[in-house]
Amino acid sequence: MRITVFLGAPGSGKGTQAKRLAEDGLVHHFSTGDMLRAAIAAGSDIGLKAKVYIDKGELLPDDVMIELINKALKPLPDSSKVILDGFPRTVAQAEALDKSPRSRVSEAIMFEIPEDILVKRLTGRRVCKKCGSSFHVEFMPFEPGKSCQDCKGEFLYQRTDDSIDVVGKRLAIFKTQNEGLLSYYSRVGNLKKIDANKQVDLIQKSLVDLMS
Repeated sequence: MRITVFLGAPGSGKGTQAKRLAEDGLVHHFSTGDMLRAAIAAGSDIGLKAKVYIDKGELLPDDVMIELINKALKPLPDSSKVILDGFPRTVAQAEALDKSPRSRVSEAIMFEIPEDILVKRLTGRRVCKKCGSSFHVEFMPFEPGKSCQDCKGEFLYQRTDDSIDVVGKRLAIFKTQNEGLLSYYSRVGNLKKIDANKQVDLIQKSLVDLMS
């Protein structure tokens, strides 16, 4: 199994790129944020465990996150190509992945982008309450009640964690967590970096080259 880890701050575009790479079905994309929301909605054992911490605004323990990923990877054939988006977030999680030859990470790609661009991206994001699609006020001027371009839902809104105060806290937490991961993957020898402050298509081409 070839596993690629996408590292990058919220708003760096790793989720967008992962989804595009997975469109042809040749790559499996696992977003831990999406997986946790689905598990909570389904009322699964992992979802119930996760909800306790999320409701208190706390980070999920390593064992819960590792269990979530292991269950997702288990049914896949050994020939699978996988992108992990949002996992690992701690060195302990990275070490747990690498313990098994089957889940050992082939490359960890860091999406590098200036912090002021990240803040602009996140605070300008608006989300459809119906389908979850996101848009940016810079490219689609926001108006209260404006319809979603994807599902025609009637309500676009700013997530509470995209407010300027919360964005600053999210980025501070990311920096603390990411320093350890960058050191770990640099030491292992499979850390790669990409300029994520470019056009989407150019970033995609660079990723394909890095992952080939």
